[in-house]
Formats: sequence, structure tokens, C-alpha cells
Amino acid sequence: MDTKKTILIVDDSEFVRNYHSYILEQADFRIITAVDGSDGLEKLYLHPCHLILTDINMGNMDGYEFIRRVRADDKYASLPIIIVSTESEGKDKRKGFEAGANLYIVKPSSPEMMVENIRMILVNN
Repeated sequence: MDTKKTILIVDDSEFVRNYHSYILEQADFRIITAVDGSDGLEKLYLHPCHLILTDINMGNMDGYEFIRRVRADDKYASLPIIIVSTESEGKDKRKGFEAGANLYIVKPSSPEMMVENIRMILVNN
């Protein structure tokens, strides 16, 4: 039986998607990527996942709206969501938590910290 946890990475930057994918694949996670919130919703409905890592500033559908839509679906109401963003102001963090994020990480962050936070959230969920 496959025990790998699947993480959906939603970010409009190909570099960031590839970077996070590499870090998390090295930590033995399965990765699915999406280029914005609407692509993220599509991928989420097609591929069950254990956690979402999302940026906020994206075209088409930003991270806040993406999180609100995920949370509006009872099936995903308790799915862990981590925002990873360069936005570091309190108002941005507050808006992220109000939308339904479990954690807010300011970029850049160390790969070790990201993996540790993900594992902590997955154990507690």
C-alpha cells in the first residue's frame, strides 16, 4: 500500500512550483501542481490530496478566493491549507486566516522549516 501523502502546490510562478515540488518530493511527498486558484480547484477535484500549499497573488483566481472556495465545500472543510507568500504584513496574514488557511509562511523560508511545518500539520490532522 502506498503511504505517500499528496500535496497540491498552487502558485503562478513556474520556478516556485518547481522549487517547492523538488523540496517536497525529496521529503517523500507526492506532488500535484496548479498555476492559479481555478486550476487548483480543478486539480483538487480530480486528485485527492492531503494538504494544499498556495500562494496568494495569482491571476485568474487569487489564493484568498481559492481558499474560500475550498472551505465552502464540506468535503474539504478540514483539509490543511498553508499559504506561502512574499506578503508579510499583518493584514495579509489576517486575510489568509480569515479565508481559512491553517498556516501562513513568508517567503523565502528554509526548505527544512517548510517540510517540518507540513509534517506537523499532517500529523495533527
